[in-house]
Amino acid sequence: MPAPQRSNRAYRNLARIVRPFMTSVTTHAWSGGEHLNQPGGLIVAANHVTNLDPLTFSHFLYDHGHAPRLLAKASLFDVPVLGRTLRATGQIPVHRGTATAVQSLQSAIDALAQGECVAVFPEGTLTREPDLWPMQGKTGVARLALTTRAPVVPVAQWGAHRVLGRYSKVLKPFPRQLVTVVAGPPVDLSDLYDRPQDAAVLREATERIMAAITAQLEAIRGERAPAERFVWRRPAEGAA
Repeated sequence: MPAPQRSNRAYRNLARIVRPFMTSVTTHAWSGGEHLNQPGGLIVAANHVTNLDPLTFSHFLYDHGHAPRLLAKASLFDVPVLGRTLRATGQIPVHRGTATAVQSLQSAIDALAQGECVAVFPEGTLTREPDLWPMQGKTGVARLALTTRAPVVPVAQWGAHRVLGRYSKVLKPFPRQLVTVVAGPPVDLSDLYDRPQDAAVLREATERIMAAITAQLEAIRGERAPAERFVWRRPAEGAA
């Protein structure tokens, strides 16, 4: 298949390695790709269960014509080989809780202005919800969406955790596991565009995005998510 138009040489070379690997350890059921056909820049937001998710998410987007710019933890850019690969393929470091956090948002804004696909895990980390449902999202995706007015396409994915468990470092490549990825129509945030970006507006936009992702995941799993969304607060530095 042809590479996405916006992919650079490093991205294409990486895809030649990653795509065969993904097809060797997973089978996939993909749907909703038509919702990714948006004019201009595009935000795609997905749930996050396992450290394999960035690959399943990117595989889905790449094969639908997008070379996603993933928002990734800044610490990953310091890992030998991985960091070089992330920089070469244009991924965006997220400096959480630092004075340079705003730089991540600006880099994503610039990418969207150039018509790029920016991929986000709104939860900011692997879900801590006991049954792997999406937990409360961070408001960064809402701030990005309301600032740029780029469409936000919600994506639910399920099954990658059977290849690599939520906290596991042990890959289970055989037998191949089914990974289902579903994209939905863009989340309607238009009534929030002209309102001040205060805490209430950002939380409302974030919850709409998380609700859309959760509804799609309910359909995949054939179950209902808990009525109250799980809230995880990062332990204080030095806490037991």
